[in-house]
Amino acid sequence: MSRSILVIALAATIAGAIAGGIVGATLDNGDAATTAATTTVEAPAVAPPSPPAKGLSAEQIYRNDAPGVVVITDTQTQVIPPSFFAPGGKQQVGALGSGFVIDKQGDILTNDHVVQGATSIRVGFSGGASAKATIVGTDPSSDLAVIRVRAGASALHPLSFGNVAGMQVGDPVYAIGNPFGLDRTMTAGIVSATGRDIQSPNGLTIPDAIQTDAPINHGNSGGPLIDRFGRVVGVNAQIQGGTVNANVGVGFAISAATAKSVAEQLIQSGRAKHAYLGVQVMTIDPSLAGVMRGLPSQGVAIARVVKGSPAAKAGLTGATRQVTVNGVSVPLGGDTIVALDGKSLTSSTQLADAVARHKPGDKLKLEVVRGGAKRTVEVTLGNAPQ
Repeated sequence: MSRSILVIALAATIAGAIAGGIVGATLDNGDAATTAATTTVEAPAVAPPSPPAKGLSAEQIYRNDAPGVVVITDTQTQVIPPSFFAPGGKQQVGALGSGFVIDKQGDILTNDHVVQGATSIRVGFSGGASAKATIVGTDPSSDLAVIRVRAGASALHPLSFGNVAGMQVGDPVYAIGNPFGLDRTMTAGIVSATGRDIQSPNGLTIPDAIQTDAPINHGNSGGPLIDRFGRVVGVNAQIQGGTVNANVGVGFAISAATAKSVAEQLIQSGRAKHAYLGVQVMTIDPSLAGVMRGLPSQGVAIARVVKGSPAAKAGLTGATRQVTVNGVSVPLGGDTIVALDGKSLTSSTQLADAVARHKPGDKLKLEVVRGGAKRTVEVTLGNAPQ
């Protein structure tokens, strides 16, 4: 099953869709993930009066929070590849998404894919007013962006971030956004799972995402996922795709902890930092290890090492050949990572999550095997390229 980002391409005199480029650090074979992480920098949030212990009603949440949700429309340049029928080129594409106000100076948080490549951006408020917005900073690695408007205090209704640490499966959540252009629509559901990994538009991993069955659709991108206390616990970003490119009860929101950290960094410097290893790997199938000489029974085989990456500087080596066994292509001839900081490694997702909980400059000790020989390699993590 594929996952779809939730921006709407507006059909008028312009038409099209957004496609995210993938950089060379993905982890293949089903449990794909990438070695990127968000640094933990707590951003200040406006703390409203403490809500009742049992939470607010859906009506109260909508009344309190809907004014802080905005409609984002922009114009983007889309590159059209050449084909047999046309030479290719560029076209202007209109896109629509959601966002929400995070402070009184006019900063609005949304998804990177909502505004990526935009040449003009407008923000619509609940009272009917609209304003031109400028980009403060974008971060494709977390699929988050901050834009800013000049608007009166009456139009700005900042939402507060909640604490996701105690969130449990079954907790009620609400999504407010602009699905299919229907502004400030509210839907309700529960937390279906926590700690999910989702992929950013540039191919890196966004860890600790929240899975929900609250209906979200195209146009919900960048809107808030709200807990029963009316606080933002996530930024709606993706839905599980398939034969139907609409809500099927499986949506994903970027965690508020990630959103707060990235938003603070973008406001301060226009960029966010993410730990980066720079490898393309594949989880070893234990059933194949027994028939492949020199292949460990568990771990992740390095298919490719990105040139100039921290992995390359540490001397890690990618595969020199691919061998197909029972229809599965296995990278051979390079290093296989079997442990990280003394703990056994069994999947590419486990590697990505481990790196995701570090920051640039941190050191990792990797236990690797090549040709049956084992050694320990120390890697200093870098900052993920934009």
